[in-house]
Amino acid sequence: MKNFVTGANLKDAHCINANTGRDFNIDVYGDIRMAKDGDICPKCNGALRIYRGIEVGHVFKLGTKYSKSLKAVYLDDNGKEKFMVMGCYGIGVGRTVAASIEQNHDDNGIIWPVPIAPFQIMILPLNMKNSDVVKNSEDVYHMLIVSGIEVLLDDRDERPGIKFKDADLIGIPIQIIVGEKNLKEGKAEIKVRKDGRRVIIPVSDIKNEVVGLIKELMI
Repeated sequence: MKNFVTGANLKDAHCINANTGRDFNIDVYGDIRMAKDGDICPKCNGALRIYRGIEVGHVFKLGTKYSKSLKAVYLDDNGKEKFMVMGCYGIGVGRTVAASIEQNHDDNGIIWPVPIAPFQIMILPLNMKNSDVVKNSEDVYHMLIVSGIEVLLDDRDERPGIKFKDADLIGIPIQIIVGEKNLKEGKAEIKVRKDGRRVIIPVSDIKNEVVGLIKELMI
């Protein structure tokens, strides 16, 4: 290379038309490439294995920047004051959510694990113009809320297909589907988002059924 630009990636900290031998000397040259799975370790001759990872938590070394400001010192072995070397760590809420979604999804959308799901249950009334569907959906909603279960009621006046797609996309763990056909027999359908299991049960049994499913999915 001739007449290249080098520096510190900081404003006003670059040199142009730099040349080795005249402006600086290079002490060591090395061949560098991207490591690949199966590469041999130069120290132990073992094989390199590459795995996917997600950064959920992080640790930062703060050095003495803040301890100097706070005058946070300690006495060393010789009784002399030294500034503490500080660090911090944390788990990012946003990172945790993103990591969970990356690990729990399918082609239809998110599959929330119950412990961190925004809601445990999603109720889907399939016809908001049918008073029986609306009443039963709202009754189930209030019954579960009173029982301490987190519930989302999709009371939009939309076609069933749209509600089904959106429910899968949002990924609430358990769906309760209230439709005219099943209500004629006093029943409703329950779907588990994770594995697609479906069961049709009497409306009066919904509470016990979802409590059992929540306990099962918490594991």
